[in-house]
Amino acid sequence: MATVMAFLIFLCSFFWISRSVLKTARSKKKAAPKAGGAWPLIGHLHLLGGPEPSHIVLGDMADKYGPIFTIKMGVHRNLVVSNWEIAKECLTTNDKAFANRPKILAMELLGYDRSMFGFSPYGTYWRQLRKIATLELLSNHRLEMLRHVRQSEVTTALKELYKFWDKNKTSSNDKVLVEMKRWFGDITINLILKMIFGKSVGYMTTSHGESERWKKALRDFFELSGRFIAADAVPFLRWFDIGGHEKAMKETAKELDLVAEEWLKEHKKKKASGVKHGEEDFMDVMLNTIDDDVQVALNRDSDTINKATSLGLTVAASDTTTVTLTWALSLLINNPNVLKKAQKELDIHVGKERRVNESDMNNLVYLNAIIKETLRLYPAGPLSVPHESFEDCTVGSYHIPSGTRLLVNIWKIQRDPRVWSYPSEFRPERFLTTHKDFDVRGQNFELIPFSSGRRMCPGVSFALHVLQLTLATLLHGFDFASPTDGPIDIREHWNDKSKSNSTRSFNQSTPSIAFVPIISTNTVNVLIKKKNYSCYVGHVLFRFVWFFMNKKRIITVM
Repeated sequence: MATVMAFLIFLCSFFWISRSVLKTARSKKKAAPKAGGAWPLIGHLHLLGGPEPSHIVLGDMADKYGPIFTIKMGVHRNLVVSNWEIAKECLTTNDKAFANRPKILAMELLGYDRSMFGFSPYGTYWRQLRKIATLELLSNHRLEMLRHVRQSEVTTALKELYKFWDKNKTSSNDKVLVEMKRWFGDITINLILKMIFGKSVGYMTTSHGESERWKKALRDFFELSGRFIAADAVPFLRWFDIGGHEKAMKETAKELDLVAEEWLKEHKKKKASGVKHGEEDFMDVMLNTIDDDVQVALNRDSDTINKATSLGLTVAASDTTTVTLTWALSLLINNPNVLKKAQKELDIHVGKERRVNESDMNNLVYLNAIIKETLRLYPAGPLSVPHESFEDCTVGSYHIPSGTRLLVNIWKIQRDPRVWSYPSEFRPERFLTTHKDFDVRGQNFELIPFSSGRRMCPGVSFALHVLQLTLATLLHGFDFASPTDGPIDIREHWNDKSKSNSTRSFNQSTPSIAFVPIISTNTVNVLIKKKNYSCYVGHVLFRFVWFFMNKKRIITVM
């Protein structure tokens, strides 16, 4: 009995000493600075709830607390990083430690229980699906094969824009109101749907019925996925569904799934018939790739994997590209000298006797500089998609515990006066001189609009192709300016309904912009009356003849 008691006393003593040693060791580790102003339970959420966008608020806090500090968002610790050196350390040295994603309600309900790989936990599922998406949709080889799809959709969009003007102009007034953000959105969504599902949902003049239903469901997805959900900060509040967001998410998820399920059945039927109908799209590839063995390995059924991956890529690509094109257009309106210089470059390298092709992009260095400068000033995601550490690590000599969420303030990094002269000014020329070697693909940490590391956006090449071709086609086909004497107000604010990156917008409603078509009447007739045609010689070539119009006509864009 005495031996047993002695043994128990030894175990208790050992446990107590070990706990004391570990506690002492942890206390000696240097913690990252904590931002002041936290409230009980909600932490710093009250500081992020005003009209000022979160990236600007956090940027101001970085000026006070330094380039690395922590905040509490409800019960969750967040590490905020605001300079490129520390961001590089997080996304290279500690890339694996921060490779996880936090669990949020939107991706549980809208993302097939985190089956959209961009929001999946780090592991086998994420690695396999990212690999498939990269090789079969987003690789340079695949994008080259799909060049004709991009050319065709941009041409169709141009045709629809002119048709809209032609239908709505009057004899007394050539000005027609066009929602340019919607036009950009239509181009992007039709491009990505064609590549993924082999589908199109039409444009401003042709979209109706099922197409509008699909677009509305996508808009609801963007809005709901970007909303602040109280339960994400304080989990027990999920019981109350404050604001009815969970109910709305379930309804939107059901609507999107119905469409995706219908399209998946069409693809299965086509596969079963054994008859090939044109090129394979991404959903076809997924059907051929996800077999029984893969289902078991990934612990999900093939239909869920296919729908989640296809829809995830669609929503990721469409909204961010639309936002960037809208910012670029507005910046050009406010900087007419830059606009004229870009159009002059197009005149030199493309001329007026043909339309813009993707093969022209390497020669349009100033246009590419405009896109880089737009991405620098207004990255589509000014705060990175949150990472979460799944193990302890050290960042900037500070101990970062497992479970810490990482927010990289890309907006703040890309306006660092140590790196960028006149950081808040739109100066594309910097990418032809002092920063000519800077790229946006994640290697220059001073410029990371698509983030960096293993969790960076896999669709960088796709986004750049669409941005370049769409903007070049617009500048080549139209001349435009602000309809008022003053510049467009492009100060940022949050949409009243949400605090998300996806609803970050201009200070006022979408601005009006005056367009002057410079396409000849004959060419317009070709665009409107004839279908697009293609000729395969290595890749699809499209040719349309472009001329100046004898009489300029104005389109006003809202």
